[in-house]
Amino acid sequence: MTPDRLSATFSALADPTRRAILARLALGEASVGELAKPFQMSGPGVSKHLKVLERAGLIVRGREAQWRPCRLAAAPLKDAAEWLDQYRRFWEASFERLDEYLGDLQAKGAGRGRRQKR
Repeated sequence: MTPDRLSATFSALADPTRRAILARLALGEASVGELAKPFQMSGPGVSKHLKVLERAGLIVRGREAQWRPCRLAAAPLKDAAEWLDQYRRFWEASFERLDEYLGDLQAKGAGRGRRQKR
């Protein structure tokens, strides 16, 4: 994924309403009206969020007569998760090193405690 596309994905995900819309679409396709129901906003307000999601490639809008279903397009989410995964590995390695260090400190502290009791 290109950095610009990754930026578009994260920008789209920055809004809680858009994340909620994606969560709903993960359950299956829905119309704009169905997506607007849980929010206190107009259809045009939801449509603005949908346009951001569509530009980021996170949703696909279809056309079936009068019904315009929206579907989740998860590929950009997979790309973002893969990008984030490198940082997850960094933090896991950091926590492992910290755990080893704390274990060493505990072992040294336990050794001192025994000597002092004599």
